[in-house]
Amino acid sequence: MVQIKEFRVTLPLTVEEYQVAQLYSVAEASKNNTGGGEGIEVRKNEPFKNVPLLGGKYTSGQYTYKVYHLASKVPAFIRMVLPKGSLEVHEEAWNAYPYCKTVISVSINCFHLFYPFVTQLEVFIILQNPGYMKENFFIVIESYHIGDTGDQENVHELPPDKLKTREVVHIDIANDPVLPADYKEDEDPTKFKSEKTGRGPLVEKDWKYNVSPVMTCYKLVTCEFKWFGLQSRVESFIQKSEKRLFTNFHRQVFCWMDRWHGLTMEDIRAIEDKTKEELEKQRFQGEVRGMRADD
Repeated sequence: MVQIKEFRVTLPLTVEEYQVAQLYSVAEASKNNTGGGEGIEVRKNEPFKNVPLLGGKYTSGQYTYKVYHLASKVPAFIRMVLPKGSLEVHEEAWNAYPYCKTVISVSINCFHLFYPFVTQLEVFIILQNPGYMKENFFIVIESYHIGDTGDQENVHELPPDKLKTREVVHIDIANDPVLPADYKEDEDPTKFKSEKTGRGPLVEKDWKYNVSPVMTCYKLVTCEFKWFGLQSRVESFIQKSEKRLFTNFHRQVFCWMDRWHGLTMEDIRAIEDKTKEELEKQRFQGEVRGMRADD
């Protein structure tokens, strides 16, 4: 059965502010994870039209196509048997803000998402069936950004059968625990106070009901991994990884407020263009950045 989880991340921002904050933070996070022959390659970043999203409610916006080069993110024994350049994740996103749809296609060799559950024998079997993984492993993330505290029942307009299987997970950027390896004092919402806006720190247990402005990212993650004996474990691992990613990223979004607050969308497009050039240079220079599988 396909796993469907809806992560709801509430922030003390307006929906309009979040559009700038998210795009700025994505650009910064990309640079922090690129170097030494690995990282993020931006192949396309351009407007799109006539693409029906959320039942046709949104049809135009910004399209991005990125490739994640991830050789060090898999165990050494897998790297030994794979051809060079095969460790990639392809991400397409249609951003029709306040709605965005992201589709992640995972090639047979992207074991960084599920290697804790795969034996060397299973690696060999997968490598002998390259078309199988491509057709039977997908992740779709649908994000809807709304000015509320995250209590609406069905913003993604799911039909009854999917609504029945969907699990809602509320993420509290201030009170949810993070791994020691992920913690940074300057990215702790319980300690950050914005000099530009006066917002923060978020120290109350129910802070989201006592702040203004407030908005929520409703992030619907649909994941399917068709592999007998591994499906439920791998899908659960991916969903757990998504929660960790959403938690850490949105802690940064809030704590980087004084960096992005006041920027316009024109500023953001200029930053994205500059970041694309920097990533292309940075990917082939210096050392690999981010956590490695063998660490």
